[in-house]
Amino acid sequence: MEHKPKRQTRARIRNAALLLFNRFGEPNVTLSAIAADVGISHGNLHYHYPSKDRIVDELVQDFLVEIEATFALPGGRTVEADDLWLFLHLTFETILRHRFLYRDLIELLSRHRLIEKQIRRVIEEQTRTAEALLSGLAATGALVVDAAETRALAERMAFVATWWLCHAFVLNPRAEPDGDTLARGVARCLSLAAPYLREEERAHFDKLSGHYIKKGGNKNDGEENKVEAVRR
Repeated sequence: MEHKPKRQTRARIRNAALLLFNRFGEPNVTLSAIAADVGISHGNLHYHYPSKDRIVDELVQDFLVEIEATFALPGGRTVEADDLWLFLHLTFETILRHRFLYRDLIELLSRHRLIEKQIRRVIEEQTRTAEALLSGLAATGALVVDAAETRALAERMAFVATWWLCHAFVLNPRAEPDGDTLARGVARCLSLAAPYLREEERAHFDKLSGHYIKKGGNKNDGEENKVEAVRR
């Protein structure tokens, strides 16, 4: 009988758990369901992960690594309008990939004090990044807004990013979030800044928004195409 390496088995367990958590919600998935999906015994799964919380902890760490990469600001040049769009795209893309965290956020925070602190830090960093990008646009004259309103705009964008999946779930509980959900969340965030954009940038965002939502609704489009749509 072929024995799979321990690391490979742990990765298979995490991948299966992520898919099941995303589809059914973390509170509704048991260790037995994860073991059955991976094709291993409950005892084998328990050897690698004694509790479901241990799996959740590792998935949260995977999420943090991905989301922290979205906080990088453009270096050595002025901020452009597409930088804000790309930041939001990558933010929603990462949230969508780990959507169980956001769909079950209140439930998870009530049980995991560490996750509470980690998600709070994510929201704070998202707000700081959005504020820096908005301030950069204001410095070039592309965005007409003062410092206080810049902070408020950044906070509202972080708010929408945090609760967008819950909003989508309430509107249609039986629909699986997809690229269209992502695209509409990004467009909603950008609409917050639209009234403050210079006419040229606003026209660009309006055109990009329509194109992006159309591409996001096509389930056959790859992630590379979506990013290219942002960068055009």
